[in-house]
Amino acid sequence: MELFAANPAENLLPRDGAAHYFGPILPAVEASRFFELLMQTIPWERDEVVLFGKHIITARKVAWFADSDITYTYSGTTKHARQWTPELSALKSAVESRAGVPFNSCLLNLYHSGSEGMGWHSDDEHSLVAQSAIGSMSFGAERKFCFKHKRSAQGVSVVLEHGSLLVMQGTTQSHWLHCVPKSKRVTAPRINLTFRCMRPANPPPPARP
Repeated sequence: MELFAANPAENLLPRDGAAHYFGPILPAVEASRFFELLMQTIPWERDEVVLFGKHIITARKVAWFADSDITYTYSGTTKHARQWTPELSALKSAVESRAGVPFNSCLLNLYHSGSEGMGWHSDDEHSLVAQSAIGSMSFGAERKFCFKHKRSAQGVSVVLEHGSLLVMQGTTQSHWLHCVPKSKRVTAPRINLTFRCMRPANPPPPARP
């Protein structure tokens, strides 16, 4: 499995998509300030998902924010949006300026330690704008982020640093799975913000000619 360092000009994926790792985009002091604010001000809740017909409450906690009442449904559960906090609005602007695209929502994950992770999956729900960019910002403990090609099983991984940004776009979600593996060596918490572009629940009617 290949392991990459930060180089936003380099595509981490050899084919069938694009993933660019910017490394830390905030000074360490600023990143730590945002980490503490997010820990204290976000209304964290345990995630509830349905896997193989079983209702599971995860140790990992989540929160969902969006421009308006945009819901997000995945793994048999639906999240209802909260309004942006000043801190999240500032981070959204920072991510948008580097990704070069606007985002209208954000799913936040809180991993208390390396005993909590995220299994293999793709962010390919119908509610997401097809092939839109996803900006993933990390705070706190460094964690490995892994890609696996759906057909060849080829692997690529990158260590996500404190205050760092990873942007996935194009056909990545169609051809690649990704995960955050568990690690006994990680004892500190990590917060991950995934900025997304969701379809509106009631799109406006097409303009008349």
